[in-house]
Order: sequence, then structure tokens, then C-alpha cells
Amino acid sequence: MARSLRIAVPVFLVVAAAAALAACGSESISSSVTPGLKPGAQIFADRCGGCHTLSVAGTQGTSENIKDRERVDGPNLDKRRETVQCVLYAIRNGGFSGAIMPQNIVTGAEANEVATFVARYAGQQAKIPPACGSGS
Repeated sequence: MARSLRIAVPVFLVVAAAAALAACGSESISSSVTPGLKPGAQIFADRCGGCHTLSVAGTQGTSENIKDRERVDGPNLDKRRETVQCVLYAIRNGGFSGAIMPQNIVTGAEANEVATFVARYAGQQAKIPPACGSGS
């Protein structure tokens, strides 16, 4: 019994540590997202979250530190308000500069779902909405 306990305790500790590390950095869509907008939130998280930060979608794609910024970092949408029309324009045209974001990363009904979700939840930390393409 003592021998099996000596084996079980370290195994348990390793499994617990692995589970804790696996959870680090992983966020999910906030429960505050309206159920009708969750499909758009999931598409955003899957297709846009690598480059854009939007807390309610659980994404952290934008570096806040200028030294850590990468060429592919998109605008922090927590700090930038958007309209459905501006989001659709960016989706169709590869952002506003056309430099990095792929055109038509989502299309059709999925593009509308993403645009509606982003327009509703982007800019929670913004003071005024920018004009389309005016930067972050």
C-alpha cells in the first residue's frame, strides 16, 4: 500500500501541474455575450483572434507593448469602436490598409455574424468611435 501511495502522489502532482499549465493563457467567449451573437463571437475567436484583441471573445492578438508588437498585430478592438459597415469593409478588403489582413477571411452570413458581434462589443474601452480606417 505504501509503495502504491508513493507512486500515486507524484503521478497525481504531475497530472495536476499539466492541467494547470494547459489552462494558462486559454480564455473563452464571455458568458455576457448575447446568445444570438455567440456564433459570430466563435467565428471571430477562431478566425480573427490571432491578430485582434477582443476580451469578450477571449482573444489576445494585439500586443500593448510597442517592443513586442509584430507586423501581424491587428487593432485592439477593446479600445476601438466599430460599426457593422466598417467591419464588413475591413473583412472584404483585408482591413483598411490591405497590408496584412486577408481579404474575405469570412464571407456571406458568417461575415455578417462577425460584423454584428464586433460592432456590438468592440470599443468597451474607447471614448469615441473612429471613422472607418482611421487607425487604432
